[in-house]
Amino acid sequence: MKVSGCCIVRDAVKYDYPVVEAIESILPLCDEFIAGVGKSDDGTIELIRNIPGVTVFESEWDENLRKGGEVLSQETNKAVARCSGDWIFNIQADEVVHERSLPAVKDALLRYFGVGGVEGLLFDYIHFYGSYDVYKRSFAWYPHEVRVIRGNSGISSQGDAKGFRTGGKKLIVAPSGGVIHHYGWVRSPEEMLEKKKAFYRFWHDDSFIEKNFVMQKEHCFWDRIWALGVFRGTHPVVMKKRIKGSSLRGCPSGIEKKSRLRECRLSIVNFMYRAGIRGSKNYRLWGGC
Repeated sequence: MKVSGCCIVRDAVKYDYPVVEAIESILPLCDEFIAGVGKSDDGTIELIRNIPGVTVFESEWDENLRKGGEVLSQETNKAVARCSGDWIFNIQADEVVHERSLPAVKDALLRYFGVGGVEGLLFDYIHFYGSYDVYKRSFAWYPHEVRVIRGNSGISSQGDAKGFRTGGKKLIVAPSGGVIHHYGWVRSPEEMLEKKKAFYRFWHDDSFIEKNFVMQKEHCFWDRIWALGVFRGTHPVVMKKRIKGSSLRGCPSGIEKKSRLRECRLSIVNFMYRAGIRGSKNYRLWGGC
């Protein structure tokens, strides 16, 4: 059984993506790692090339493809096509796997390798928001997603690269037992706004960007605290240096103060998503799960 890892990234230094930590978090599982680097002028290519065991290819992202984030799946498929593994672990540039998950994920890779009906593996998510000590949970923020797929199987990334399809159908997947920490929204309010301006260009034209961001000076993190909770767990070891030197710690008092109502709402959101009552899922669970 061979496992490939892959990711795509652009402007990682400029927008402070934890892509090195993302890659390093899954390297112990991978026999090869393929990184697609889009045209950047901030040292991203050098950053990725300095990671031992990573094969880099440069790619020109289609600047005219500004609908539904489709350029992200287009670039992801370029990386997937270069992978030669039986399994392909597609980690995104702001996602980090906790080291405590690695034994469970390795076990799942082995267990489902010979199960033909399983096309991918599902991961649990913790979405951090505005701080390394705050997480967000709502119907718009997926609690689970597919990050491992079968290699050489015709499976492709779709839409904004959040999920995968095969023959236009959702994948049949099994739980990986792994947890992914998503750090894409851990930035200062000013930095978050700049990232959003750049990122939303994959979805919208310039007129939309100007109309929606021209009057903003920063992103507002704390306007809907009912969907936020205090993170009391541990971060992946590979994130230790980044977090130790960061000012993005702590949380507003309204979140820190325990609220039974807020915790109840968060629990209901998670239950309804798992039950399929609300939210959309990019996968189908294998019947043997």
